[in-house]
Amino acid sequence: MEVTPFLEIREFQPSCERGDRTRYFLKVQDGCDYFCTYCTIPFARGRSRSGNIDSLTDTARRVAEEGGKEIVITGVNIGDFGRDTGETFFNLIKSLDSVEGIERYRISSIEPNLLTPEIIDWIATEARAFTPHFHIPLQAGSDEVLRLMNRRYDTALFESRIRKVREAIPDAFIGIDIIAGARGETPEEWEKSYNFVKNLPVDKLHVFPYSERPGTKALNIGYVVSQEEKHRRVAQLTALSDKKLHDFMTDRIGREYEVLWEQPAPGNDRMHGFTPNYLRVVAPLDEALINRISRVRLAGIDEMENDSFIAEML
Repeated sequence: MEVTPFLEIREFQPSCERGDRTRYFLKVQDGCDYFCTYCTIPFARGRSRSGNIDSLTDTARRVAEEGGKEIVITGVNIGDFGRDTGETFFNLIKSLDSVEGIERYRISSIEPNLLTPEIIDWIATEARAFTPHFHIPLQAGSDEVLRLMNRRYDTALFESRIRKVREAIPDAFIGIDIIAGARGETPEEWEKSYNFVKNLPVDKLHVFPYSERPGTKALNIGYVVSQEEKHRRVAQLTALSDKKLHDFMTDRIGREYEVLWEQPAPGNDRMHGFTPNYLRVVAPLDEALINRISRVRLAGIDEMENDSFIAEML
């Protein structure tokens, strides 16, 4: 079997997958040029490569013609879009935003150094359909650990992006990724990382225990965190995330939002949908509302699903 060396993987394979009657997933970019020391993605997926704005916008138009209302923009490092084509991610999202019939776009995840103040301001003031929902990978809240990871930002830049989002879009939902127990994360660096995250105005942490990847440069880093200590750090970060999410949700009880209702599972007598800032809302099933937007008041947190709100229809 012939294997293509990762440096020679240059062709972009477009895809647009239909999640349900409401949401589609549009891949705009693949591969990565960042070579973080703990990660194997560049070796498995190749160098960063992109689609082009015209064809991706045409795909969005076809989604609208099929009745799709929401598109999630996906890729490995989507903010790097256009590096190989001379286009930019900012110009891509402006073009997509012009497609009539698509009510919402979500950016799946974007590196903090590529989420520019220009993009944040545009989403806050000019965008028609881009939602105030951000997923931004941090990975560590210690500058030393970020350096060992070969990340392309420090904590000062990360914090500046988070605070820019919060200032420009106060109701935005901000989730971050963080790795617990990476090589080099000594007790002192862990304490710095935890306190940094604790003081960030973010709403949810996606916590991952560090795992060894054969062939990665991280294996050359000397300090190794024990499995027991990794689990302790994961638990501590998960508890912090639960508190941040609870505070964000509690603060929004009684507020009104537009909810896009999704197709429920067969046999379910309830439906669910999401607000623009990705708050999950549940209500008794009404087939006429599926794939439609209606205004609701968030009456309270659902006892059966404590990550969801109960809708009061308006």
